[in-house]
Amino acid sequence: MKKSLLTALSLSTLIVLAACGNDNVNDENESANTDGGNNATEENNGNNNTANVESESFRLGHNLAEDHPVHLGLANFAEIVEEESGGAMTIEIFPNAVLGDEREVLEQVQVGGVDMTKVSAGALENFSSAYSAFSLPYVFADEDHFFESMASEAVQDLYMDTEDEGFIGLTWYDSGARSFYTRDTPIMHPDDLQGLRIRVMDSQTQIDMLEAMGGAPTPMPYGEIYTALQQGVVDGAESNPTALTTGQHGEVAKAFSFDEHTRIPDMLVMSSSTWNGLSSDQQDILSDAAARSTEYQIEVWADAIDEAMEEAEEMGVEFYYPEQEAFFEAVQPVHEKYREDEKIATLLDAFEALR
Repeated sequence: MKKSLLTALSLSTLIVLAACGNDNVNDENESANTDGGNNATEENNGNNNTANVESESFRLGHNLAEDHPVHLGLANFAEIVEEESGGAMTIEIFPNAVLGDEREVLEQVQVGGVDMTKVSAGALENFSSAYSAFSLPYVFADEDHFFESMASEAVQDLYMDTEDEGFIGLTWYDSGARSFYTRDTPIMHPDDLQGLRIRVMDSQTQIDMLEAMGGAPTPMPYGEIYTALQQGVVDGAESNPTALTTGQHGEVAKAFSFDEHTRIPDMLVMSSSTWNGLSSDQQDILSDAAARSTEYQIEVWADAIDEAMEEAEEMGVEFYYPEQEAFFEAVQPVHEKYREDEKIATLLDAFEALR
């Protein structure tokens, strides 16, 4: 099932982005783009376009370490772009927040100072309300439902919804299911969150979710979590098991509870001005490489979760598996609130139809 979903992802991403790119070129280039989009399959990854590709270099900044699975996906994206363009197109990656934190780099992308970045879908809800759907708890029934939903036409259409905001979406990367982890208190029921200060992303949906469960949401940058846990500024956080190892949070947080409340993807976004300044052939190579890098990253992510759990256990972290029903019931008012937004409701309905 996973293989078929990933194939759908690759083809749907390529078709939609190629089609959107046609709006930004003249009739002559539009014809060439249509031909390129039809020929760029998994067996023929845009090789017919390389003869027409002009030289172009891009800057891609993000806030993750170089051993993070999402960085590895981005590195794979850069490799494919260079290979399929015959070396004419290159991407220089700046990891570890050297160009700024997530918000700062996204702001640079909006004005064209940086060409691309990785950003959590939760951070994009300030630019298009539809992105709030990804941060709502228990939207996806399981991993397969998540993969199928991300390959849907509804998500592909969403990529261009922020063009006027200064960026478009190219693809998504798996960031796993997010769960609660604390310094020493297993979260087996929403009641266990009462009075606990839990770090969340700077996302209104995440704040609303935690308040509905009874906790005290504390937004802060990812890079501050370790110290905040160590000093008792927060009692816990919520993420996936890789945070315990790549972020070393397992040194100060010893209880990880798999309530799996959200599956928020990371998004690869590109400056609208950069994208619109490219030829249709260049756009085809980028969109195809982006989709292929997602396929690669999904496999890397799965391996990383297994390795992170083994390493975290060696750090003294204990894993717990609470029943999800009580958490699901606690957050239903949050769903009702956000369904009042037509864009969010449309995306949620599309996901629900795929259950």
